[in-house]
Amino acid sequence: MTLDEMPRDRRGIVTSLDTRGAERRRLMDLGLLPGAAISAELRSPLGDPTAYEVRGTLVVLRDHQARTVHVELEER
Repeated sequence: MTLDEMPRDRRGIVTSLDTRGAERRRLMDLGLLPGAAISAELRSPLGDPTAYEVRGTLVVLRDHQARTVHVELEER
């Protein structure tokens, strides 16, 4: 599933990034690397953007950016 589809009350693990170039580099610089744990923390009133917690930091992504991040849900 992609990050924008992940339920807000669950944590996921980043599996891959489906983007290239500067956008990919930016996401990787923000800590969105394969194996990183991530969760949706805050959502704007209109639903876009969303703040995600990754590696102890809040990272804000628009939905079109979150669609490029593939995740697997962590086991409960």
